[in-house]
Amino acid sequence: MHLYAIGDIHGHLGLLSAAHDLIAADMARHGPGQVVHVGDLADRGPDSRGVIDFLIRGLAEGRDWVVLKGNHDRMFTRFMAAPHEPEPGLRAELSWLHPRLGGADTLASYGVANAADRPVAKVHADAVAAVPQAHVDFLAARPTLHRAGEAVFVHAGIRPGVALEDQTETDLVWIREPFLSHTESFGPLIVHGHTALDQAAHYGNRLNIDSSAAYGGPLSAVVIEGREAALLTRSGRRKLWPAKRP
Repeated sequence: MHLYAIGDIHGHLGLLSAAHDLIAADMARHGPGQVVHVGDLADRGPDSRGVIDFLIRGLAEGRDWVVLKGNHDRMFTRFMAAPHEPEPGLRAELSWLHPRLGGADTLASYGVANAADRPVAKVHADAVAAVPQAHVDFLAARPTLHRAGEAVFVHAGIRPGVALEDQTETDLVWIREPFLSHTESFGPLIVHGHTALDQAAHYGNRLNIDSSAAYGGPLSAVVIEGREAALLTRSGRRKLWPAKRP
């Protein structure tokens, strides 16, 4: 059994399409497999709308895809429902429209201009008029955890010592510590994004596939067989060996 996973997309439709091309080429050699997207579809990049359309269309066509919810996807839907409501997991002085978060970039892809520079109430009214409800519903309905083979896929990670069925959504889409520094086995291999790296990295108990597409880096597509993983490149598979932590 082999599975595929794609890291944090952040509105980069071209990178997402290229990642699927790499997966299609690998499937042509090794056979079909499920593709899991680990969330953060939106924010920071130029075409969040296009990314969401691409994924909705693929699922409607019956592709064997799983699309998880990331913290940026949740911030988007929470803004659409209640723009002044605080986001659990986000520092109180920040909001989805803060330039560091990229919400204004997402709204720009729907034709809502200058969202970071205008009153929130006006921006929200424009967003409600511009963003298809089907997109909001799609993001809100995304699962936060997916089990397949010997792996568990989440956006950010899991809280050590808490059973998978008892994990909170906020931890699954926001956690860093104590997840990142945990060195013992979680049982299954945890495949996640959220914490940006220069390149995908295997740590034995977890596999981080957020390679900083949000910040000009590549979008990683990986193949997972059991607890082993390989990065997909134009020249084929490149094994990701479990490494010591920095």
